[in-house]
Amino acid sequence: MRRLFGSVRSRATLGATLVVAVALVAAGAAVLLSLRSNLIDQAGTQAERAARNVAADLSGGTPYTSLELDDDEPVQVVDEHDTLVAATEHLEGISGTRTAEVKPQPPAAGTGGTGGTSASGDPEDSDDDSAGDDESVLEPGEIADGVGLTNGSATIDGESADYRFAAVEVEVPGKGTLTVYAGASLNPEQSAVGTAQTVMLVGFPLLLGVVAAVTWLVTRRALRPVEGIRAEMAAITASEDLARRVPVPDTHDEVARLARTTNETLAALETSVERQRRFVADASHELRSPIASLRTQLEVAAAHPELLDLEGAVEDTVRLQHLAADLLLLARLDAGERGAGARVELAALARERIAGRAGVTVRADAVEVTGSRGQLERVLDNLLDNAERHARSAVVVTVRRDGDRNAVVEVGDDGDGVPAGDRERIFERFVRLDEARARDDGGAGLGLAIARDVAARHGGTLTVRDAPTGGALFELRLPIA
Repeated sequence: MRRLFGSVRSRATLGATLVVAVALVAAGAAVLLSLRSNLIDQAGTQAERAARNVAADLSGGTPYTSLELDDDEPVQVVDEHDTLVAATEHLEGISGTRTAEVKPQPPAAGTGGTGGTSASGDPEDSDDDSAGDDESVLEPGEIADGVGLTNGSATIDGESADYRFAAVEVEVPGKGTLTVYAGASLNPEQSAVGTAQTVMLVGFPLLLGVVAAVTWLVTRRALRPVEGIRAEMAAITASEDLARRVPVPDTHDEVARLARTTNETLAALETSVERQRRFVADASHELRSPIASLRTQLEVAAAHPELLDLEGAVEDTVRLQHLAADLLLLARLDAGERGAGARVELAALARERIAGRAGVTVRADAVEVTGSRGQLERVLDNLLDNAERHARSAVVVTVRRDGDRNAVVEVGDDGDGVPAGDRERIFERFVRLDEARARDDGGAGLGLAIARDVAARHGGTLTVRDAPTGGALFELRLPIA
């Protein structure tokens, strides 16, 4: 059971069926109550009409024995002393009226007073206050406007049924206040309600079955692309082929957006994995050279100590140390490491980093940013190293504000500059535009990549354009603290 309702299709079908079932039950109950109320009202109206017809005959002076009483519907005429004075001829039993008598009796002696009983059967109050109430006293020959309605039963010619009884009072001269009870059968109401219940009991399950089947088919059709996406993702996971893409349905719904987002994620993952693969390959290649050189020197020194190139060994070791530090920093940046929340004064930092560098000048305004001082030092060092490698004679560092939001650090040289087509490529890892130059002079090609990644982690940017002196001008933009 748990597995059956573990799918979206099953839960959607069950949910839709339950909602429709609740709605149908509520609507069915409302329909049955409304139908029953309307039919009972109709029966009451029919009973009141019959009672008023008899009351009209009585008010016109028609004797009890000459009243036209319907042989198929129960009618009673009761005087103010609860004596049955007229009734349907074949009435055998009755309930729901003031008296259960079915055979008329002679009127009690002394009838004809103005006192009486109410339609409900309770004796009317006969004190002075009640007698003085004009609204409760009927004039001779007058029929009361009010009507009392009750439910009961009656037996006529051996057939029993439920009835809606209407009680109407009439003041008859010489006879006092009479109450006419007339009943209208409730069989049509019971039959109609029973038929409606039967139709609902049969139709509701069929309708729920249709709803469940339609919901199942619709959800299966709607979720079919999702199953295709799941199957393709499973195949991609099994094959480890990130170049594959999930099918995108030809729709404009959430499933199509899911497929497109999944493909975008796969593309980003493929790019990341490819970048990581190239990074590992390039790092292995870059590490191989100084390690091989250092090993060769050590092997030569082991065999011929007098031939040991100590300076070369130190240089290779330092280069290996710098390369390892760069690789570790890139790994931390790729892992999402962000700069600390320290406040760094860029003008002071720039003057500190150019100390000891020949041909480098600085023009700086005081401006503070928030971040990691160590990582920002690495950015400035990398930009200065790159500028010194390519400058003919001078490097200029400028620190300034750009409005109220940004701090700008510019490092320019008077070298050959960077071709327009390579201005994004130089920020890729292990990229050196002059592949023919010595690695010791050109570095491993990680400095600018590290500088851009650090800038991005600090909420800034790093770009390059032509310098006024003809060389390259690197512009670092960071948000002001």
